[in-house]
Amino acid sequence: MRLRNVAGSREEIARSRFVIQNPKERKGCWRELFGNQNPIQIEIGMGKGRFIMDMAALHPDINYIGIEKFSSVLIRGIQKMEKEELPNLYFIRMDAEEITDVFGEKEVDKIYLNFSDPWPKERHAKRRLPSREFLNRYRIILSERGDLEFKTDNQALFDFALEELKPAGWNLNQLTYDLHHDDKMMEGNVMTEYEERFSSRGNPIYKYIISP
Repeated sequence: MRLRNVAGSREEIARSRFVIQNPKERKGCWRELFGNQNPIQIEIGMGKGRFIMDMAALHPDINYIGIEKFSSVLIRGIQKMEKEELPNLYFIRMDAEEITDVFGEKEVDKIYLNFSDPWPKERHAKRRLPSREFLNRYRIILSERGDLEFKTDNQALFDFALEELKPAGWNLNQLTYDLHHDDKMMEGNVMTEYEERFSSRGNPIYKYIISP
């Protein structure tokens, strides 16, 4: 469950050098921020930051950007960065609906969606991060060889995500209904906090890799 209130979190985020305060001004120029031409990978809904921080530590030749809309959760990632700074990682506090206002056309090389909010009510389907509405946004910012990786323990959300691929015109590259028992797709897998918790209970983890 997400933390809803952490006193002073918005103020601390506004002061943090790890958070890009005016991300729309960086559109099309993110590599200048990192000072290199390395690939850019983003996680939408980074939570407390474990996954993207582990990825940044493992892959110093890749630039990472973690996106989270809840201040009370993002603050945990900032606190971790203060203890273990990673030069190839920055955070943004924003809603994913604004993604095309922040990243330029074909500027991103990979998108990660990990254990996204399922928005179970049908009237909220357009808010689900693997929905066709969001896939249309991702298509704009992904590079020609870019792809998207999605992991969840929610079968209903995963089934919905699969159904959205055809109307959105995306290609299914890899698929598993039990990630932790799939040797091929587990290779190089980095777990999130949720993944570790759910898999330890014996829950299957669903994952796909898709491209536009």
